[in-house]
Amino acid sequence: MNSNRINRAALTIFVCVSLFFLTGFHSSAQGLELKSSAFVSGSMIPSLYTCKGKDISPPLMWSGAPAGTKSFALICDDPDAPIGTWVHWVYYNIPASVTSLPEALAKTEKPVQGGIHGKSSFGDFGYGGPCPPWGTHRYIFKLYALDTMLTLPSGAKKKDVLKAMDKHVLGKTELMGKYKKK
Repeated sequence: MNSNRINRAALTIFVCVSLFFLTGFHSSAQGLELKSSAFVSGSMIPSLYTCKGKDISPPLMWSGAPAGTKSFALICDDPDAPIGTWVHWVYYNIPASVTSLPEALAKTEKPVQGGIHGKSSFGDFGYGGPCPPWGTHRYIFKLYALDTMLTLPSGAKKKDVLKAMDKHVLGKTELMGKYKKK
């Protein structure tokens, strides 16, 4: 009877420790964090940053880059789009010295902050704001800390950036906003 209690206690501790390591510990251990002064994660994205507003990128800032970070990559997509995930922003080779992006980042191949814009599902360089056909959609801004600069030309698509990043990701963080067209 006593050994059953010990076995249950050991199993409980093992499960708790395993869950701790499997749920978010990786991200917090790395310390990489992405925020916006325009909205908090999980909240609605202001219309200024959507097709109903000025369709400009929101301000973003990050901290806690892992040691050895040489560049960042940023991808924003909508996993709730009716035709599959819709890519709103692809931006890579952001210098490791950059820790924020201003509101309304230029929609050019190579913004002055450094880095290279890929092409969104709209077929454009830079940020394309939320514009869902119906319902509330999620927009996930994913920031990756990389141990290299990617050898991709401007205009690369999300799949090409993800492939080039393979085995070079030191840390990842996300910021999720929602939007519903009114």
